[in-house]
This record gives sequence, structure tokens and C-alpha cells, in this order.
Amino acid sequence: MPSPEPELISPRSPRVSAARRLARRAFRGKERLFIAEGPQAVREAVAHRGPGGEPTLVELFTTVEAAERYADITAAALAAGARVHHASDAVLAEISQTVTPQGLVGVCRFLDSPFAEILAARPRLVAVLAHVRDPGNAGTVLRCADAAGADAVVLTDASVDLYNPKAVRASVGSHFHLPVAVGVPVAQAVQGLRDAGVRILAADGAGDDDLDDELDAGTMGGPTAWIFGNEAWGLPEEVRALADAVVRVPIHGKAESLNLATAAAVCLYASARAQRVGRAH
Repeated sequence: MPSPEPELISPRSPRVSAARRLARRAFRGKERLFIAEGPQAVREAVAHRGPGGEPTLVELFTTVEAAERYADITAAALAAGARVHHASDAVLAEISQTVTPQGLVGVCRFLDSPFAEILAARPRLVAVLAHVRDPGNAGTVLRCADAAGADAVVLTDASVDLYNPKAVRASVGSHFHLPVAVGVPVAQAVQGLRDAGVRILAADGAGDDDLDDELDAGTMGGPTAWIFGNEAWGLPEEVRALADAVVRVPIHGKAESLNLATAAAVCLYASARAQRVGRAH
């Protein structure tokens, strides 16, 4: 097995400069590369393969200490053909978008899926992020969708970049687990999913339908897509009008509301449970 390349002494190395520029969306889009930080995300990146079996991880920067601590990740990266660099703490600080880097930073190929492929797979549970601008929320919803067993996530054309470093960190590796389509207009997403036999539910705190009532009525066992809106102003009326129902998560205590990611987790898990119960019968 080949050895990692020599330690990169200077943060001004061309390889470091190229990786650092991936913090900017325009450069990510041009190169179709993004940064994954930390052992969990890098481990998932090493295991992931793109179309035709192409490795997703292109390059790995690691401190000597982290390379020893996570020897399995380093070995797998080398075996997959990634360039592995031993780097100083200063180099990792230059590339990383966190205050305290965890010693592993991977450069990965884009991995979003065409919306048509998601529809062709006949999904049963989908999260649609409409006008979601906060990258931490987007990544957390992606993680919730992954945990709930969703088949796909769709980010509309007005939503945050899937590969924003904060979104990647918040997903904790879930970027590599399920298909995600990006840049899909809301109306196109809704129509495509509806044509594929998926019921469209819009999550909104002012919705006419109560999530508990939906569950009690047994209406949530079929294929379902949840539309989640902007953190500050929710879903605009024109998006609400596209849905088959606008559903609110009931507030049984004194809290004023739920944040986006929490509400998404509740809705996705409610659908996942209803679908499992439906299949059992």
C-alpha cells in the first residue's frame, strides 16, 4: 500500500490553497468539489461511490496524530486511490471551517442526484426543503431524513447550497447516505412527486390539519413528501396551495413554536411509523 505524501509544511501550498477555496460556493460549483470534516464525515466519504463506482473522496488532509488515531480511515482512503497528505495543525486550520478542527479534512466530489432518478425509484418518504436558507438547519433536516429512513431529500432552487460547509457538518455524514436533488423549482418538485403517486404535505405551524389527527385518521401510511419552509417566515401561500394538506405539529405545552429541524424530525418520524404500521397490515 502506498504511503501518504510528505507533510505539508506551509499553509501556502498550492494544494492547501485549492482546498481552502472550496469554502466559496462559486469555486465549489466550478470544481464540483466540497469539503467534509471530521472522522464521521470522512469515513462515510471514503465508503461512498459515485456513478460507475467512482470514489467520492479525492483528497485527504490529516495531522500525523489523527492519521494514527484513525488509521482505518487513512488506510481506506489510500486503498480507494485518494491523495493523502500529512498536514500540520496550521494547514488544517487554513482548510477547516471550524474553530477546533478534528484532524481530518476530505475533499469530495459532488454527489447530488438528478430529480428524475429520485422519481424513477418510486420514493415513499421525501423531505422537500423550500426556501430553507440556514445551512445548519438544512444539514440537520438531511440528517433527520436519513435517520427516519427517508428515500430522498429535495432542495429547491431557492434553498441553501447542499455543499455549504455548515450544512455538511450538520448532516454528520448523512450527505453520503441518501439521494439528494438540488435546484428543483418547488412547483416542479411537487408535480413530479404527485405524478409518482406521492401525497404532498406542507408543514406549517398555522396549518389547518393537526398531525395527531392525521395519524389517528390513518391517512399517512402511503407515499408522502413533506415540504419544509424558511426558518423565519415559513411557507408562502403559493407553496401551501400546492400541497394536498397543510399540517401543523401540535403544541401541547407552552412553547411558542418548534424550530425547523425539530418540526421536520417529528413529521418525518410520524410518516415513517405510519408507513411501517401500514406495511405490517
